[in-house]
Formats: sequence, C-alpha cells, structure tokens
Amino acid sequence: MYQAQTARYGSIRYSRCGNSGLLLPAVSLGFWHNFGDTSPFENMKQLCFTAFDHGITHFDLANNYGPNPGSAERNLGRILREELGHYRDELIISTKAGYEMWDGPYGNWGSRKYLLASLDQSLQRMSLPYVDIFYHHRMDPNTPLEETMGALAQAVKSGKALYVGLSNYDGQTLEKACKILSDLHCPFILNQNRYSIFDRTIEHNGLKETAAKLQKGIIAFSPLAQGMLTDRYLHGIPADSRIKKDPRFLHAEDLTEKRLQQIEALHEVAASREQTLAEMALSWILRDGIVTSVLIGASKPSQILDNIQALENTAFSDEEQATIDRITEA
Repeated sequence: MYQAQTARYGSIRYSRCGNSGLLLPAVSLGFWHNFGDTSPFENMKQLCFTAFDHGITHFDLANNYGPNPGSAERNLGRILREELGHYRDELIISTKAGYEMWDGPYGNWGSRKYLLASLDQSLQRMSLPYVDIFYHHRMDPNTPLEETMGALAQAVKSGKALYVGLSNYDGQTLEKACKILSDLHCPFILNQNRYSIFDRTIEHNGLKETAAKLQKGIIAFSPLAQGMLTDRYLHGIPADSRIKKDPRFLHAEDLTEKRLQQIEALHEVAASREQTLAEMALSWILRDGIVTSVLIGASKPSQILDNIQALENTAFSDEEQATIDRITEA
C-alpha cells in the first residue's frame, strides 16, 4: 500500500486560479498519454506516486483519454481505490467532455444531454462522487452557448463538480461564456489551452489576454510540442519515441529541416541558461505569471523529476525572449 511522503509539497509552488480560492501546483500531471490500456499499470502507479510525493496534486483527465477512450479514467479509478484514495482531499482531479466519446448523436460536442451523461460516466469509471474541475473540452459552433454553460452550472449544482473550466476556447467566446456563467453563479475558474514556444495561438486569438482581464486561470497543455521541445530529436528519431510508438499526434514529417534547426538553436539558448530544452520550454510558459499551471505528460517517473527542475528558473531577460522569438519566427 502506498504511503505519502511528508515532504510532498516542498518541490512545487502553488498559484491561485485567477481570483478564485483554488490553488494549483505550477506543474500538473496530464493523463492524455501513458495512462491508457496500452501502458503498464505499475508504471502508471509510479507516475502518480512520484508526482504526488513531489507536490503535484493536480491530475488532469478527459472522458476520451486512452487509448481506448475511458481507459485513463478507469485506471485512475483503480489507483484511487487501491492506493491513493486516502488522499482524495489532497488531490485536484479534473475531467472533460466535448470530443467524440460514443457513437450516435449524443456522444459528442456540447449539448446538455452529452455533457451531463458523460460526467456521470466519468465519475463511474473513476469511482468518485465528484470531480474538482469539469471542463467543456472544445467550442461547439452548433449548440447555443447558453445550453452548454447551463450544463456546466448544473454539474456544480448537482454536487458532481466543484468548479468548471473551458478548454480550447478563443478569447471572444471565452468572454461570452464567462458572462453567462457569472449570471448563473457558476464557479468558472480555469481555461485549458495548447501553448508552447512553437504554438502561440492563445497570444493571437485573445484567449491569454482575455483570461488575464477576467481574472481566470490558464493551464497549458502540450508545452513540449509533443516532444519536439526536448533533446529527443536532436540526432534523429529514437526507436522508443512517440513518433515510432504512437504516431497519432506527432509525425515524422513534422520534423522538417527548418524545425530541426529551430530545435537546435533553442537547445543552445537553454544551455546558456543552464537548463535542458524541456526545462526551458516549461519555464517559458510560466515566465509572466499569467499561466497558472503547465501540464506535463510523462512515460517514466524520472521525467517528472526533470520537469520540476523548470521551476528553478522561470525568469527570462529581454534578450533571451527576443532570441527565442527570432528563432521561432524564422
């Protein structure tokens, strides 16, 4: 049986989600990869133990995380039942609905029918009475925003979620959604969006600026650009890399000659900061204090420990920032 270490909060700083009362660790553990049916269960446990022992109290999931869809939630449920359930009140567990989860007209997008049914299914898979944060996973162009936000509010009113969040929204839609949720007295606290040195979308679509204006938190996923912002591909494609083992999200053709030159140049900037490229990429996300937490994925416990090192230096000089911008815009 797992026993928590007493120093588990010593390695991580915590930040408030916007103007809410909830604190999140600067680094959170994502279950997008490495917690599905194709991953060893013992390794999943060790990832969770290592994260929690070092102050990473937030575990982030979605209904469709796997493979197969639902398996990440089922595996976390087993870990909670067998090992970590005693520490439930020290954990922040989040899940989402918005992408296709089951066949037919009711298993996708943002209807009240889908969101509330999916949340019930997620809770059953995780053997939990509630989640801390329930997200709508993506904008739905065909369902009225009032319906989707009303479903999130109902999730809170029913006691099945403590807070709600929005994922993959832009700034304009975020502002409209926030107004609706405020009128419904629903505790909306957090936006989850892709953000990395290579992907600045939230800087261009108004999400980052609007979230700061509205005093809502941001949690960034894919901060390492599916592994491109690491040293993994400096000398070719390793046999055990994600490209080789699970090429659903990163493909060999993504590593163009230009991209590899950018990775090499960024590696040199990181070395000048006495960081690995991965550490610098995570530090860069947290550089201005607007992003509350950065989501990491890990296939082995040592990667979690390496990523925590990014918190040692999140300050960037104007010259360093200009150099990074110049490299990525080239």
